[in-house]
Amino acid sequence: MSKYFTKVPSQTGLNKLDNNPCKLLDFNLLVLPAGQSYSGSTGDREVLAVILGGKATFSAGGKRFEKVGKRPNVFSGKPYSVYLPCCVDYTISAVSGVEIALTSAPSDLKAVPYVINPEQVNSGVWGAANFSRNYNEILTATQQPDMPVKRLIVGETFTPGGNWSTYPPHKHEEEKGAVEAFHEEMYYFRVSSPEGFGILRHYGADYEENLTVRDNTIMMAPDGYHTYVCAPGYTSYYLWFLAGEHRMQAVKVDPDLAWINKTLPMLKQLGG
Repeated sequence: MSKYFTKVPSQTGLNKLDNNPCKLLDFNLLVLPAGQSYSGSTGDREVLAVILGGKATFSAGGKRFEKVGKRPNVFSGKPYSVYLPCCVDYTISAVSGVEIALTSAPSDLKAVPYVINPEQVNSGVWGAANFSRNYNEILTATQQPDMPVKRLIVGETFTPGGNWSTYPPHKHEEEKGAVEAFHEEMYYFRVSSPEGFGILRHYGADYEENLTVRDNTIMMAPDGYHTYVCAPGYTSYYLWFLAGEHRMQAVKVDPDLAWINKTLPMLKQLGG
């Protein structure tokens, strides 16, 4: 059993990870049928609640956000999200059946809760040819100061069948200025059909894992290079979220595969 990869429980209520090698990042999956509520406190952490599917009403820090959400599932449009700062009590009430990803990291930033609407989510395409994929940037450094946040960096990637994501592989485990910035990262996966799958490669100086990704699995990467491929015939989704000592990103690409990036301008010119 890998310490970096696990199945996420999906029972009604708050589902926690059975193990977590990260020191900063954490993840919970909240599943509520219509009419049910969950209450908690952020404590010394900030939380970004990304609505995977359904609608919910949020009450937190003196704010109330009614009927947040629209898409029925992650493959049906851009997300709604709610930022919950540290030191606030909150209640989430399901308007319809709802699934919510609760990403979190340590924080001492006192802020006011806020909603991130689909119109505020930046979208585009990364890569080219059979390593192209679509992304949604939900909460990144370029979106400040409208979205105050301490550590979290959050987005979504959609990988077509047969395509690679996070390719060529990269890592971000050391603090080396503009060359590489330390960030822990997690990938929470959904697959368009229950029998669908992908393969995740995660490796470092003294380990290598090639893991079968199924619906509702998660990779936890405090270190190491990582890359992913989706099986033909399916589309895969992963929610990616990072936390470090700052929010500016810099990654080191695997030097053996870095030459791939030099082909990008040509591939894009050819329409790949």
